[in-house]
Amino acid sequence: ALGELGQLALEQLRRGAAPRACEAAARKLNIDVDTIQHGVEGLAYLLTESSKLMISEIDFQDSIHVLGFSDELNKSLLQLYLDNRKEIRSILGELAPRLPSYHSLEWRLDVQLASRSLRQQIKPAVTMKLHLNQNEDQTAQVLQTDPATLLHLIQQLEQALGEMKTNHCRRIVRNMK
Repeated sequence: ALGELGQLALEQLRRGAAPRACEAAARKLNIDVDTIQHGVEGLAYLLTESSKLMISEIDFQDSIHVLGFSDELNKSLLQLYLDNRKEIRSILGELAPRLPSYHSLEWRLDVQLASRSLRQQIKPAVTMKLHLNQNEDQTAQVLQTDPATLLHLIQQLEQALGEMKTNHCRRIVRNMK
């Protein structure tokens, strides 16, 4: 039964939900269709999360040991995980959104010194043209702001970079690899 549920879970990851396959498995095993669907979803979740974190054999065994399954079933789950984790990671990599990446930045500082109504005013503006790569296409975004807002943005980004150096964030990043 685990082999069939494992195949259904992998098919669900590859192609999405397959209610007909779950119905066929339920008839074959004489089990309720909802039970099969929940089992397949749970197994798919276990495999994706384990593959996402690339947990070791020992960590995987510790994770499933608390579920209270028999030793034979735990070994079968471990073998299913070990046989398919690379394929699952490649499927998850294909599903990840392709975000634009930085290419270059052009900037210009404009200062308005006077106007017809106000002879002495200083109104600075920073104009930036951000070039991005997305799916091998280049796009450009034009942004304009005042220096005070730009300084605030820089401080927020520096604070975020500082947070990445904390032990808590390092542990999270380490587990993500």
